[in-house]
Amino acid sequence: MTGFLLRRILAAVPVLLAVVTLTFLLMRLAPGSPFSTERSFPPAILRQLEARYQLDGTPGQQYLHYLDHLRHGDLGLSTRYRNRTVNEVLKQTLPVSLTLGAAAFVVALGIGVGLGSFAAVFHNRAADRLAMFAALLGISLPVFVLAPLFILLFGVAWKWVPVAGWGGFRELILPAVCLALPFAAAIARLMRASLLDVLGQDFIRTARAKGMTEERVVLVHALKVAILPVVSYAGPLAANLLTGSLVIEQLFAIPGIGPFFVNSVLNRDLFMVGGIVLLYSVLLIGFNIVVDILYAWLDRRIRLT
Repeated sequence: MTGFLLRRILAAVPVLLAVVTLTFLLMRLAPGSPFSTERSFPPAILRQLEARYQLDGTPGQQYLHYLDHLRHGDLGLSTRYRNRTVNEVLKQTLPVSLTLGAAAFVVALGIGVGLGSFAAVFHNRAADRLAMFAALLGISLPVFVLAPLFILLFGVAWKWVPVAGWGGFRELILPAVCLALPFAAAIARLMRASLLDVLGQDFIRTARAKGMTEERVVLVHALKVAILPVVSYAGPLAANLLTGSLVIEQLFAIPGIGPFFVNSVLNRDLFMVGGIVLLYSVLLIGFNIVVDILYAWLDRRIRLT
């Protein structure tokens, strides 16, 4: 296990370097300047700003300066949010997005695996069709439609939960559910197809022939194998959810990382965009390693190499 982890971490280094380089190049090639405003700065002030953010050298020098800062864990100064470093912004917003994303991840997995298993067990019956109709509805309704509907129903009409804000468990419920439902629907369809395939395999027929109850066959033998495609999907999903959702965070006035990322791209905030992309890449690589370990734990035929 230790050797596997070391190899994967070492393999991740060139990938992260490629991500950093590509992000830096794309942001530098984008038209405009991080200091473009409605009122242009005098040349002397512009030169001072470029010098402060180390953007006054050649592109190669700027890139090397950036890499040197990254080597020390410094993601740089934000050109949009003056006098704030990218580390400070991420330290403030990341815990919010992580909390929301983790809650949405648990809800998506719980609903998706449960609904998909239910549909597979009652294959070709009314319950199956109803479950798949719900999943299709969840996939078809975009978040920017679903969230306002939920706000009107559960927040305004019935007053069960707050319609916006951040701070407690009650404020977390509605955004987490709205964020999770489309992914839960996708997981449900994936889980149903996988479980149906597993239930038709020889080792399941053998288990039934030995007189095991259908509940034991499904819960003990089939689910463990059928959940493997869901585990593969869950890795990138976790990285996606944990790095924030622009629509949900904007609609529910949640101070997460999503709006910062979009504003940074629009304002060509080079270091903020680079920091968030790097964070997303690290999370994606980390969760893919976790998925590989879970694969080996769930299916003994798979070896970690």
